[in-house]
Amino acid sequence: MDSVEDLLLPRDVLLSAGVHIGTRIKTKEMEPFIYKVRNDGLYILDVEKMNERIKVAAKFLSRVNPSKLLVVSSKRYGRVPVLKFCELTGATPIVGRFTSGTLTNPRCETYIEPEVLLATDPTADAQAVSEASIVGIPVVAFCSTDNTSSNVDLVIPLNNKGRRSLAVAYWLLCREVKRERNEIPPDGDLEVPIEEFETPL
Repeated sequence: MDSVEDLLLPRDVLLSAGVHIGTRIKTKEMEPFIYKVRNDGLYILDVEKMNERIKVAAKFLSRVNPSKLLVVSSKRYGRVPVLKFCELTGATPIVGRFTSGTLTNPRCETYIEPEVLLATDPTADAQAVSEASIVGIPVVAFCSTDNTSSNVDLVIPLNNKGRRSLAVAYWLLCREVKRERNEIPPDGDLEVPIEEFETPL
């Protein structure tokens, strides 16, 4: 397990963004990523495990041809972070409604053939995750305590509902992917602040 010093952002920055705040529901698959349950019944995710998984995901995603990485979010708070992530990494975004057949039906107007899917929330983005599974491409997904990991190959445990949390998550993943690609130094930061990844209220 990473020590506190190894966290990708200072602990107070991560905690103030609420990346660790889960829901009042926990699934069996997400149990290993849960740190504790609060008095109000909210499950709290393990920040060190989130940290570790972002590093693993970045290593994997950095090896994918950017145009062959599809990033999806049907959730409102995920749309701006996804578009900014794709703008900076060269990945392909689909935000809002995911058209059925996009990955499985060559006659579909929106048909594409990505090599990897990154999903903001495997429940909200269930159609995309299901089609990725049918065509046999790996799925990386941000998962909260209430998500199941069926058809998800790599779970990144974090709050995938919060506006600030999703901004931090995509900013961090973007930075780590760019570090892995040697587009910025190993200790370099993105030229864009976290705020630009945040959906305006």
